[in-house]
Amino acid sequence: MNTQLAANNAQQSAQNQKTDHVVAKFGGTSVANFDAMSRCSEIIVADNNVRVVAVSASAGVTNHLVALCKKDISMDERAENITGVLAIQEAILNELSLDADLAHGFDETIKAFQALASEGVKSKQQQDELLSFGERLSSYLFTQVLRLNGLNAIRFDVRQVLKTDSQFSKATPDVAATAAAAKEHLVPLLAEHVIVTQGFIGSDAHGQTTTLGRGGSDYSAALLAEAINAKSVHIWTDVVGIFSTDPRLCAKATPIARLSFDEAAEMATFGAKVLHPATILPASRSHINVFVGSSREPERGGTWIEREKSQLPGIRAVTQRKNQLLLTLKSPEMLLASGFLARVFTILSEFNISVDLVTTSEISVAITLDNAPNASRPELDQDCLDKLAEFCHVSVENNLTLVALIGSQIQLRQHEMNLMNVLSDFNIRLICHGASKHNLCFLVEQAESDRVVQAIHSRLLEVQNAA
Repeated sequence: MNTQLAANNAQQSAQNQKTDHVVAKFGGTSVANFDAMSRCSEIIVADNNVRVVAVSASAGVTNHLVALCKKDISMDERAENITGVLAIQEAILNELSLDADLAHGFDETIKAFQALASEGVKSKQQQDELLSFGERLSSYLFTQVLRLNGLNAIRFDVRQVLKTDSQFSKATPDVAATAAAAKEHLVPLLAEHVIVTQGFIGSDAHGQTTTLGRGGSDYSAALLAEAINAKSVHIWTDVVGIFSTDPRLCAKATPIARLSFDEAAEMATFGAKVLHPATILPASRSHINVFVGSSREPERGGTWIEREKSQLPGIRAVTQRKNQLLLTLKSPEMLLASGFLARVFTILSEFNISVDLVTTSEISVAITLDNAPNASRPELDQDCLDKLAEFCHVSVENNLTLVALIGSQIQLRQHEMNLMNVLSDFNIRLICHGASKHNLCFLVEQAESDRVVQAIHSRLLEVQNAA
């Protein structure tokens, strides 16, 4: 079954069989230690509709696991990172005693982790296996914390239901297979139990462990919600919802009460790190509302992401995504010719390079690419550049940041034209607007991007919110 057909079937199933179930996801800082886990357990106790809980690795664990995957790691560094993982888990274990069923599984998982980490990874499949141990270990501990708070909680290995292809480190979920496996193995447990499972990981058709890419726990939660026809996904993190910009940059940044799926997707894609961009895909197609809130301060509410339009047209937020490349391709052959762009994008596709923004003139095309260290796509390599250079002049600029204004029906009305006054203080390399009424994007020098965001937020959003 192809992906589109599977998605359509999932959407139809969700519309016909929607339940009151909630899938809750807790990020690494929310399960960092015993006290943090206890706060999260209170959130679950207070909401009887939460039937599935997806947890990340405890804060700090994934960094150690990533270090252990490096090929050039020394024996001392290997031992240090193994000890680091065990120390984080042991600090939580010092505060509780695992029931027999959990203790056995936890001990076996620790042994498997130590064996693979000591040996070192020799393939991408082993790398995914090693990276999965953070979530696998934290889910044992969190299950016990829920039991201490009176819940009938059981640990469930998500690899039984979250099925993917075999593209290790950035696996693509199989929506139909996941729905079928969830119906068989997960749904029958929901009436009597709170299920604690893992984010970020799945398994392929051969039973091998896969991962969805770093930050994929949000995506996992949405996929599980789709598979069990839940009504909503609750993403619990360390911030009170999604803000008008990064509050570390702007002290007057404010949380946004409601966003549409389109607005949230644009924000996640263009730099808002609170939510994994892919989370919106299953939520949108299956009409599942998404809530983002703080596990430290659940009483403060958060942001609801819904299919309905959020509010009046206008700019809602400003985001930035650093480490961008600008690829400019110039050729007189473009003039009044067809097929030039098709040739360009065919080559980019051959190298699995995904394009973000595109602008064109009569004889040139400018394209932005993500070059961030944790980008799920490969960097622009020399072989690709050589192929493009066979038929056009190629130039590459780096050290750029993509800044995006996000909102609804952005059409540069009179009051929004103040943006041009704000931008006049900075060097703008590219502007892209018109393909979507939910964003207006431009490239600036990376050294200036923080000040650009601060200026836009101060002179547009803060004034708008005050009015």
